[in-house]
Amino acid sequence: MTIEKRIAELKNTIPQHVTLVAVSKNQSCDRIMEAYHAGQRHFGENRVQELMSKKDHLPADILWHHIGHLQSNKVKFIAPFINLIHSVDSLSLLNEINHYGIRNNRVIDCMLEFHIATEESKYGLNLEEAIRILSSDQFQLLQNIRVTGTMGMASFSEDEDLIFNEFKTLHDHFQTLKNQFFSLDPVFKDISMGMSGDYKIAIRAGSTMIRLGTTIFECKN
Repeated sequence: MTIEKRIAELKNTIPQHVTLVAVSKNQSCDRIMEAYHAGQRHFGENRVQELMSKKDHLPADILWHHIGHLQSNKVKFIAPFINLIHSVDSLSLLNEINHYGIRNNRVIDCMLEFHIATEESKYGLNLEEAIRILSSDQFQLLQNIRVTGTMGMASFSEDEDLIFNEFKTLHDHFQTLKNQFFSLDPVFKDISMGMSGDYKIAIRAGSTMIRLGTTIFECKN
């Protein structure tokens, strides 16, 4: 199946309210263009260096998402153009993004990343840390960032009940923050969860944004 046919199939099967982010890490510009010509506009990269090496060789209307762990010293490279940063896990990183938002005269959209998996190696906040950030005086001063939702990764497991419960936890965290901090803010609306191996479970648990790489790009022509 071609990339074009795979994207068409996905868009016919996932709910209309779910945004499909094509994870293009390790993919050539030619293969990204195949997805682009199929109508795909949201693309996600894990590493800033790889994203920067591709961006200028691809159409300007691509909406780039940074989905991997982001180091503060790399924010300046993506701040001028990034559409959404999924993986914010500290107030210091929010401060850095805001700083470069000011320098580039733009407001940068971000998500708070939560640790919901059993693996300790995964990054992310717990609910208490997120509430502490959003309650802080320092956060209130950040005018060049917008928090648009929550992001998380489930455990690498074949236990579908475990995965669903972890995604449900992220959904519950989203709802808690929505009720406590963003009840009047329509921008806070997305839950980024679900990858190639578990996106169907994530959608059942309330995902509004899925990040698929293998499902799109590792297909037989």
